Amino acid sequence: MLLIISSHRDDSVHVVLPKLRERGVPLLWWDEADYPGNSTLTTSCLDGRWHQVLTYRGETYDLSKVSAVWDRRPDPPSAVEVPEPSQRAFAEHTARIAVTGAYDLMVGARWMPAPPQHAAAVDNKLLHLYRAAELGLTVADTVVTNDPEALVPLWNRAGGRVITKTLGFHPFERDGEAGHLFTATVPRRRLTGRHRLRHGPAMLQPNVPKAYELRVTVVGERVFAARIDSQASRSTAVDWRHYHDTNVGYTAYDLPQDVADRCVRLVAGLGLSFGALDFIVTPDGRYVFLELNVNGQWAFVELRTGMPISDAIADWLATSAGLQPGGRSSSRPEGLTDAH
Repeated sequence: MLLIISSHRDDSVHVVLPKLRERGVPLLWWDEADYPGNSTLTTSCLDGRWHQVLTYRGETYDLSKVSAVWDRRPDPPSAVEVPEPSQRAFAEHTARIAVTGAYDLMVGARWMPAPPQHAAAVDNKLLHLYRAAELGLTVADTVVTNDPEALVPLWNRAGGRVITKTLGFHPFERDGEAGHLFTATVPRRRLTGRHRLRHGPAMLQPNVPKAYELRVTVVGERVFAARIDSQASRSTAVDWRHYHDTNVGYTAYDLPQDVADRCVRLVAGLGLSFGALDFIVTPDGRYVFLELNVNGQWAFVELRTGMPISDAIADWLATSAGLQPGGRSSSRPEGLTDAH
């Protein structure tokens, strides 16, 4: 049985779902937001034996039958029916603990990209850079600091070509509106405000010259590289994620085998079955590793290039769920429905 854990608004799941059905994979699509309000989860140890049962939309699921889990992007547990805010927060906190414990006990399942606690533990840009360098990938000079006095020497060393990026995403507001920090250049005038760095560490790197960029999606041992012509537009020259620009082309790319092998080893070495990696290709042909997204988006790459990433995900999940040759699963657990 395959368990998909994600928001019901997740377009990526909608892309893969028909392909899983074509392969005959028995599955349940469940969102953590449906717990505790719209589902029950019972974990018990009786006479020395552990049992885990999930009830959802009138069906009962024995979680010991789950052999594969795709942990995409679930919404958090929700107890909206509890009116008092602090009590609701408490209920949602305990629900999170219960869900996490249930996942930890699903030791027989294969996870994409990894069990949540493990994925969170390895989701660190510094760790990714360290591991990438160990594997022989080229990485940019990098300084992560909250020391304002470290900025000027790096800026001078890079000839005034420095970019800054965050270590990770966390929601915040700016003037009452949701904010988001993209990669940005550090012009000379910003050096006068470097004291602000004291309040939160930033990642600083030279602004590496770009011929184009790559998004490399690793699914198990399969590698899909897409060329992104980010330099075709000023709006995407520093961070291609910032704007949607029709002048920016996306094409399938033939990644050198040694680079592809290192990408697979990087993902696997972190205990992951999936990863989305970003590279710069310099005008002189060097491949500079930037970062790894543990659960990065990939559907836009398939949409723009036609590469069968969704098929690779469906194949990995189907095999992990016990699919036999001929497109049928080895068993259909009692009480199982193809629900979502």
